[in-house]
Amino acid sequence: MMSAAQSPTTLESKLEALECHFTWDLDPSRSKLLRLRDKLEDIGTEEGYSWLGHIYNLQGFIHYQLGLSNDAQRFFSRAAEAFRQIRNTVSDEGPWLVVNHGNLAWLHYYRGEHAESQAYLSKVDALMNEYPSPSQEELHPEICAEKAWTLMKFTDKKLLASNYFQRAIRMQPDLVEWHTSHVIGLENALRHSDKKLGTDILEKMKIAKEHDPENMYLAALYLEQCAKKRKKIENDARELARRVLRKPISSYSGLKPLLRLYRIHISSDEAIDLAEEILGRHPDDERYLKRCKVKSPKVAAICYKKKIFLHRNSPLEHSMINRAISLYREVISLYPLSSLKRKISLANIYAHSNQQDKADQIYKELLESDLDVEGEQILYNQYAKYLHSIRKESYKSIEYHMRAAAIPQQSSYHRNSIWTTLERIRERNRNRMCGEIEEFLNELSLK
Repeated sequence: MMSAAQSPTTLESKLEALECHFTWDLDPSRSKLLRLRDKLEDIGTEEGYSWLGHIYNLQGFIHYQLGLSNDAQRFFSRAAEAFRQIRNTVSDEGPWLVVNHGNLAWLHYYRGEHAESQAYLSKVDALMNEYPSPSQEELHPEICAEKAWTLMKFTDKKLLASNYFQRAIRMQPDLVEWHTSHVIGLENALRHSDKKLGTDILEKMKIAKEHDPENMYLAALYLEQCAKKRKKIENDARELARRVLRKPISSYSGLKPLLRLYRIHISSDEAIDLAEEILGRHPDDERYLKRCKVKSPKVAAICYKKKIFLHRNSPLEHSMINRAISLYREVISLYPLSSLKRKISLANIYAHSNQQDKADQIYKELLESDLDVEGEQILYNQYAKYLHSIRKESYKSIEYHMRAAAIPQQSSYHRNSIWTTLERIRERNRNRMCGEIEEFLNELSLK
């Protein structure tokens, strides 16, 4: 019999006090979960990777949220083992397991396995007592760092992630990977908020790069910021490209920011050439082969898409368009459950290459598909633009911008439909739907 002290109500209140993924108010949509699951698989799991335990912990949470309880437990177990191997300490236990054990306590609770849940709660208590935080006012730095790394993966929590990294670094300043991830997170947060990177942040990036010279992702971001400040970076970028080509491909190999740097600040043709060179290279080690085949087409497809859309009013070679279409179709087949944006990109490539019937068909299928509210908002916003620019159906375009705006999901797509489109049409007062737009926006502001 379960004692009063171990009743489900008391157990749940103890669980809610834990610091773990289940209590961090992540609440992602299904489409976000699917995209994040694929992104985490792309990061790479080479031996000794410092964030491997955190990756597996987040993967476990994602799989539970997707209804895959057994997979969740498998990932949580892999996380615990990864921490033990990476930390390489005399003891198998340490403060880095607090979040992992908290996750397992919640998982067993949700399964109705209350005795197992209580056992992991006891493990958390033991770890907290044995490894107290250096600061009574703060979480343990290991917990702060994992919370920061996790929050970095959610667009609306990136600045909060930076705050937790600062707390962790203040208490434990000697871990290079924390400094690196902190400045990467700061740069990413500011880029998504359309704010300029201050001189102090650029200096932090430079210092972090000097302390972590093998981190090519950080090196690419730093060169990108230097280029924005009109510094000459071509020689450094090409040297970095040579270094990237020698490494296995993963999300943090520096490939994506490097190609963005090439595309925007050097040459879109050189970006495509570099992407094709990467596509043609595969490491001898079979562990990396599948990931290279997955990651390379993704970044190459983006290069081709940007080139096509940049020159949408100029004639382009059919071979380039066909190559872009081929790459996008390949990537969509590799990520069938998280490719809404890629399908939209493919439709727009078809549209800009005089294959409107194929574009129409993709949008028709997407509009008839079962999407969550986040996916619907993205689709309505992008379809509205397609209706306006390709099909020249301005009134129908406005209707779909209204549909996107009516979804109470704060995002760049929501802002674009309201402020960039509907508000401007209302201000110009030249469209016969201005009255309807006025009424719609007034009602929206009251909600």
